[in-house]
Parts: sequence; C-alpha cells; structure tokens
Amino acid sequence: MRSKTSCITKTDIYTKITDEIISAIESGAADFEMPWHRQAHAGLPRNPATKNLYRGINALTLWIIRRKLGFASSYWASYLQWKSLGAQVRHGEKGATVIFYKRKEEDENSEDDETTNQARAVIRYSHVFNGDQVDGWSIDEADGEANHQKYSKAVCFINSLQSEIRHGSDTAYYSPALDCIFMPNQSVFRDTNSGSAVEGYYAVLFHEHIHWSGHPSRLKRDLSGRFGSSSYAMEELVAELGASFLCATLGINTYPRSDHAAYIANWLQVLKEHKSAIFVAASAASVASQFLENMSTQSSIEKTA
Repeated sequence: MRSKTSCITKTDIYTKITDEIISAIESGAADFEMPWHRQAHAGLPRNPATKNLYRGINALTLWIIRRKLGFASSYWASYLQWKSLGAQVRHGEKGATVIFYKRKEEDENSEDDETTNQARAVIRYSHVFNGDQVDGWSIDEADGEANHQKYSKAVCFINSLQSEIRHGSDTAYYSPALDCIFMPNQSVFRDTNSGSAVEGYYAVLFHEHIHWSGHPSRLKRDLSGRFGSSSYAMEELVAELGASFLCATLGINTYPRSDHAAYIANWLQVLKEHKSAIFVAASAASVASQFLENMSTQSSIEKTA
C-alpha cells in the first residue's frame, strides 16, 4: 500500500493549507486581525524532539491552529516523535498538517527527460500534535525575558544591520531609490489595547527592514513575475510575515495595523486565485528574516574579532 505522503499532490496540500489561512484572514478582516498577529510573543513553533524551529508556511499554520484551539504550548511533534520522548498523544486528538520538501532522484531509466539522475524537490507532509494534546510530557515554558532585555536586543539587532533610517517622517516606508527607511519618531507611537508603543515601533521597523532586504544589492526580491499587478500587495504580505518572524525571534509581539486595510482584499483575491501564493510569500518572508538574522550575527562576530 502506498503511503499517504506519496499519494497527495501539490494541488491538494496547497489548497488545504491555503483555505485554512484564507478562513483565518477573513475571520479577522473586520478588525485587521491577521493570523500572524499576537502570536510572536510565544516565539516560533518548535519541535521538542529535533530541537528545530518550524519556519515559513509551517510557522504560520501552526500559529493559526494554536490560536484557534487555544493551545498554551508552542511545541509540536509527530506521533512517533512524542512517543520517542515517552509521551502519548491522547486518543481522538487531531494533528496539524506541516509540509517539507524531500530531494528525490529521478529514475535513471526514465525516458521522459534526456537528462538522467536529476534531483528534484518533492512535497511531503506529516501531522504534528501540540504539547497540550499529549500525556506524559511537560516542560516549563518560560514567560520570556523582561521587556527591557527584549528591547535592548531589538536595538542591537537594528544597529547591527547598519541600514540608513531617517526619523521624523509622517509615515513609515522604505524607499528603494534611496535605499533608506523612513520612520516616524518613536515618541509618536502610543500604547493601545493591543500592545505597547515600543512593540508597535519595532514591529513597524522590522516590517520596513524586510522591504529593505529585497534591495538588488541584497536579496533582489522581485515578485512581479509571479503576481503581476498584485506584486506590491504581495510584497506587503512578505513584509508582514517577515516582521512577525523577526518579532517571534526577538520575543516582541506584533499587532493589527489599520493601514493594511487596503491590502487585505487584494491578499484574499490573490490567495484564492493562486493556491501557491501564500507558500511563496511565507518562504520569501522566512528567507528575508533569516537573511537579516544572519547579517546581524555576522556583524556581531566582526565587531568582536
């Protein structure tokens, strides 16, 4: 019997996950509440067996399910991985779908292509269960660092990137022509029912730095080939997701932004028309956030060398 991972197609898995994300976006659209908001304080989802973080589309889908079902834990693992840790998934619990790509060698006897032994990426999926769904395992998930420690790390992170930031603007934006980020003064940001002024400031600053990462001298990100007239809205989605990933890494929460109201309908339209769009955006956001993290780390190493 063929395994279920070999039976599923890209279309099947793209449709399943995209529909879940579309539903989550639509349910929060009235309050500009996107699926990635209010999740970053818990950090990126992680696997207790492998010690790895879930990134990209997997981080987004696990954030959605965690919030939807009210899970407190940020740990996720497969049935067998929990078993290896001495834990047991409770009867009747449903797993969340995560995807991965496996390199597969083409059949050297295949006549479909003149080139043989070519490796290609094949999509696979598995189901993972949250730490709240198992018995026999527990871990004290720390409340996180004190605010002043998180903000100090955020300052060091931004400074290490050596980007040009000009404060005093009425709005936040990145100018590709000047390769410069324009920001309102930090004093302009205010505490809200959603979060603190400082978190709001850094969430916006991280958002603009994701845009900054796409400059031709850095990642050369260009979505026009995939999304045409919707490419700018999709770039905004990449920046939103990338900022959330950075906030999660640094323990800073991210909150709804009313100025993104104009993009929500466009995001939904593109996601409905292109079932792989959210995968492209989440992948680009993950690449961008890790690129900035690596830049920061390298800068720190050079300073101490």
